[in-house]
Amino acid sequence: MNYLIADFIIRIKNSALSKRKEVILPFSNINKEIGKVLVKEGFLESIKEEGKDSKKQLVAIIRYDNRMPVLTDVEVISKPSLRVYLGAKRILDIGKRGRKQVIVSTSQGVMTAMDAHKKGLGGEILFSIW
Repeated sequence: MNYLIADFIIRIKNSALSKRKEVILPFSNINKEIGKVLVKEGFLESIKEEGKDSKKQLVAIIRYDNRMPVLTDVEVISKPSLRVYLGAKRILDIGKRGRKQVIVSTSQGVMTAMDAHKKGLGGEILFSIW
């Protein structure tokens, strides 16, 4: 597993498309923070840590609306081979893409592009989700 963020988000997408209620994910601090943002934005119902110190896992419960998953697709933008960074002034250009939510890693944590723009922050564009 080379890129934890892409693995994390693709596992959630595949579980949602196969109509699973919950998915078990590998634990890392960045995955935990992304999960909290996805709960806040309404794509997941909850995310929690399970396990002991050496073998922690994240358990995410996927949100459904009339038996259809709220999460329909994901586009990974920043990859290990090509990291995409935008400043505070240009982050709104990628943040206003219709129904898509763009997730950004900033110096103050993981947040959506709209939140980063409101705080005047730039950072690495991780992925967009809709």
